[in-house]
Amino acid sequence: MRWMWIDRVVELVPRQKMVAIKQVSMAEEHLHDHFAGSASRPAMPVMPACFIVEGMAQTAGILVGHAEGFKEKVVLAKVSRAELDLDARPGDTIRYTAEIEQFSAVGASTRGLVELISWGGDGPGNPRVLGRIDLMFSHLDNNMGGEKYPEENFVFSESFATLLSLSGIEAPAFG
Repeated sequence: MRWMWIDRVVELVPRQKMVAIKQVSMAEEHLHDHFAGSASRPAMPVMPACFIVEGMAQTAGILVGHAEGFKEKVVLAKVSRAELDLDARPGDTIRYTAEIEQFSAVGASTRGLVELISWGGDGPGNPRVLGRIDLMFSHLDNNMGGEKYPEENFVFSESFATLLSLSGIEAPAFG
């Protein structure tokens, strides 16, 4: 995975719950065009919804992968629900909370809450619910079709190991 849509893991309860955060920054190039200003209105930079969904997928995917020591190749199989009611803007913090609902040899389902923390002159405001994202993951090596994949875990990269390490979580070498 080349693009990371979470910056830090702030809580991990193995096989149960993970909380991660993402700082939305005007330094992120995708915000410059989403939405660019025009002659009739100023720029309105907002974090694209697809990247917010991907941030939850990375948060929940790490939680699911961590459950078995990253031995499984965990891939997103289905977005069961994605409801986003607020916009995340530069300067905001997105907080992802993923919980495992069901876990088996073939995959897992997760329930996710996305919160928005806006920063003002006196510090962070109270978190507001940005939305809910529920996901299903598949363990590729235990797929029902019997497909064979390379032995190395190509899903979890060295970037994920670095993220976990910087968050104080021990991770095996990926790649």
